[in-house]
Amino acid sequence: MPNDRYDRNINYLRISVIDHCNFRCVYCMPLDTSKYVSSAGLLTPEEIERVVRSAADIGFEKVRLTGGEPTLRSDLLDIVERIAKVDGIKDLSMTTNGVLLPRMAKALASAGLNRVNVHIDSLDPQRFAKLMRFGTFSEAWAGLEAAEAAGLTPIKINAVVVRGYNEEDVVDLARLTIDKPWTVRFIELMPLGNNECARLAKDNFVPSSDSMRRIETAIGRLTPVDNQNLADESVNYRLPDAEGIVGFISPVSNPYCGTCNRMRLTADGRFHLCLLNDDELDVRAALRSGKGDAEVREILLNAVRQKPTGHRLHEGISTAQRSMFQIGG
Repeated sequence: MPNDRYDRNINYLRISVIDHCNFRCVYCMPLDTSKYVSSAGLLTPEEIERVVRSAADIGFEKVRLTGGEPTLRSDLLDIVERIAKVDGIKDLSMTTNGVLLPRMAKALASAGLNRVNVHIDSLDPQRFAKLMRFGTFSEAWAGLEAAEAAGLTPIKINAVVVRGYNEEDVVDLARLTIDKPWTVRFIELMPLGNNECARLAKDNFVPSSDSMRRIETAIGRLTPVDNQNLADESVNYRLPDAEGIVGFISPVSNPYCGTCNRMRLTADGRFHLCLLNDDELDVRAALRSGKGDAEVREILLNAVRQKPTGHRLHEGISTAQRSMFQIGG
């Protein structure tokens, strides 16, 4: 398995299959976004399969499909089928807003997808619309239910907490875990890019400690749960007599860079070495210039070797110019 220069085991590949999205979340994508990777610029299913095979050859075991919104890829089932058949890949998951899952969940499960994270920032339809701007709460919730019915479990809900938008909604979202075996994870805002979304992230930041206090005041004590995977970015808790888990992902107030095990592949075919830095290595050029699998593996190994120690958000310093939708989260 590949270790980087800080002795972190990098075995998890997050693949952005598209940078388009059918939402426009206020912290992720500006309404006037017009620069997307062209269809010809996106990696094909065959190219994605080659990268995943090369990754598995050197010890990568987990793959997550992201976007943009991955369900907008018309060939997503082909991508899932190809990855699911790669020897050595033990877990294949996807992050989605859920809107298209009612008509896709069963087929995705049959193709080999193991589980999904569904992004829902609020259970209140009006606040949901204010935050996510396109799409509706009922559509996202129907997608979550379709995923559960299709066996894409365990279900995880991701919620980004934004002051002035949904900081109070963490209570109702956390309550879902009392009767459901779900994991609800609250994510701190990250100032990615150089646009209105990055400015909002700085001005409307809510530390996880605030969300924890709000939940404990309203519901009860959050009891720590040991993470089975030390590289899990979420610090997990359980509410009294709850079936599920409440998690907090705190890249700003409590960075987890020391246990990071992730490498990212952008929709335009670049290994993005760290979410909050802009260092990248181009693999698409190698794929399209006739390079063999050995060369693809070497590019990935170089990406692992060059992976930085971490970011400096906790010091108020961000060098990331790419926005979240351009990286894949």
